[in-house]
Amino acid sequence: MSLPNLRRALAAEACGTALLVAAVIGSGIMAERLAGGNVAIALLANTVATGAALVALISAFASVSGAHFNPVVTCAEAALGRMAWKRVAPYVIVQIAAAIVGTLIAHVMFEMPLISWSHRQRSGVAIGFSEVVATFGLLTVVFHAARANSNAVPSVAAAWIMAAYWFTASTSFANPAVTIARAMSDSFAGIRPVDVLPLIVAQLIGGMLAVAFFRWLARPAIESRDA
Repeated sequence: MSLPNLRRALAAEACGTALLVAAVIGSGIMAERLAGGNVAIALLANTVATGAALVALISAFASVSGAHFNPVVTCAEAALGRMAWKRVAPYVIVQIAAAIVGTLIAHVMFEMPLISWSHRQRSGVAIGFSEVVATFGLLTVVFHAARANSNAVPSVAAAWIMAAYWFTASTSFANPAVTIARAMSDSFAGIRPVDVLPLIVAQLIGGMLAVAFFRWLARPAIESRDA
């Protein structure tokens, strides 16, 4: 990838990540305000908006940057040899910075302080294990969907995240950049800053497990091709 193309890829990652976080946090704020205290309804609204945003953003930017919007996805792509390691740092830096911008966008739209550190607790073994599962599942379904039919990736990724919102105790962050950004929002989608690092560690573990599993499953196909 040439330097101009890298710049366009980073711009796509920045735009996609910022809009994704704005959708996650903004829909959480709107849902909480309209749900009248019904947490299930608020979570459902947050889930639908996030899933819809994922389909739209991945479809829009996949051909430009790969539409990672997630440092774990970027590192996994490099580990699988699909992108050069030297491009990982620029991607990750842009993703984190853009995620923070997405928080600011959501707060401006809903007339909240630009940064309001969250007080919402998301800690404990169950939450951490949930993030391992959520991240492992996300990368696993996306990698295998991409092998079978790359056009299916946007809907597969969105479907997994929407499901994991409900079947994991953590409500499926599965993204270090988004996790950091959500700590800056004292809203329905927020997370206490002190809980951020353990979740990121869990997400990285889930990502490493997904890479190892994908390599193992893909090995028979490689061996049969070489036979």
